[in-house]
Amino acid sequence: MNIIILGAGLIGLPMALDLQKDNQFNVTLCDIDKQKLDRVSSEYNIDTLQADLTEVHSIQKVVANADMVLNAVPGFMGFATLKTVIEAGKNVVDITFFPEDLFDLDELAKVRGVIAISDIGVAPGMSNILSSYADHQLDQTESIRIYVGGLPKVREWPWEYKAVFSPIDVIEEYSRHARFIKNGREIVMPALSDAELIDIDGVGTLEAFNSDGLRSLMKTIDCPDMVEKTMRYPGHIDKIKVLQDTGFFSEEEVEVSGKMIRPLDLTTSLLFPKWEFKKGDEDITVMKIIVAGQKDKRAVRYEWSLYDEYDPQSGVHSMARTTGYTATAAVRMIAAGLYDRKGVSPPEYIGKCAECVEFILKCLRERGVVYKELRVES
Repeated sequence: MNIIILGAGLIGLPMALDLQKDNQFNVTLCDIDKQKLDRVSSEYNIDTLQADLTEVHSIQKVVANADMVLNAVPGFMGFATLKTVIEAGKNVVDITFFPEDLFDLDELAKVRGVIAISDIGVAPGMSNILSSYADHQLDQTESIRIYVGGLPKVREWPWEYKAVFSPIDVIEEYSRHARFIKNGREIVMPALSDAELIDIDGVGTLEAFNSDGLRSLMKTIDCPDMVEKTMRYPGHIDKIKVLQDTGFFSEEEVEVSGKMIRPLDLTTSLLFPKWEFKKGDEDITVMKIIVAGQKDKRAVRYEWSLYDEYDPQSGVHSMARTTGYTATAAVRMIAAGLYDRKGVSPPEYIGKCAECVEFILKCLRERGVVYKELRVES
């Protein structure tokens, strides 16, 4: 089976390395950055292809001989890239976290006879799968709370943060309004709002804030109270709010010394080098999922917790492991014939199938990514 991976970033390469281990897959890693691809070719036995993935014709040419595509471009390119892949009639697994509505491509995927699984990372991704799995075990789901964070293992002033995925997507996460469900109604709040402190085993106290991570769960699960929050080290929210409220994330041009610039461009130029992972830098990924409801007229609560670290042996960062290996598990799930729904599937559709859930959890356990489950009945 020929697998094309679009995007050779922090997550694209680890996904390629993981799939390359299976004899059934022939993997090609595609990116516009020739220097990056040259480094990959020199260090790993992976086929590479240089292409401009912002061009429709270029994407069509790249995926022409693919049996399956993994879409790992930055979020702002994600929707258009996914649409082009679907139009080409290729099954696709997507991790791009684009702002558009994935269901807008559902009919197109059905017409083309394509299996397209989108948002299949850690959160969204495993958070959706496990929330959906719990929802289908319960007679009535009353609340879903998801907390997730990707953090540097070592805290360094001033940001105590590193970008474990595309940095521009991090700023988008801080800028995009958060949507959640409260008392059965959709609520829209600014990102970074409703801060709370939460204790995480192995880490300590983190601060959590509203983020737009529920996404498709708001449409697919009938639950009156749902929220997803991002976690950072305490104090991070205030620092980001200073930048945000001062206009450093604005895309409207301002005049500086006779030249027009976007504040966002200046901000990214200054922040991204500070947020970049250097060789040897270690990260952690933490997540807690709490789903409560009723089963046979008894209160039941499902909890899953994740604590994962950078792997020094492989050199793969934790966010790449927890996101990328979920996506490669989905590739294997489709290849094994366990999931064949045509159309665009959010991860929670996988959660309806206990066999599929166990398949993905098993793939992750084999790679050292372990979700600890707790079920409490009262």
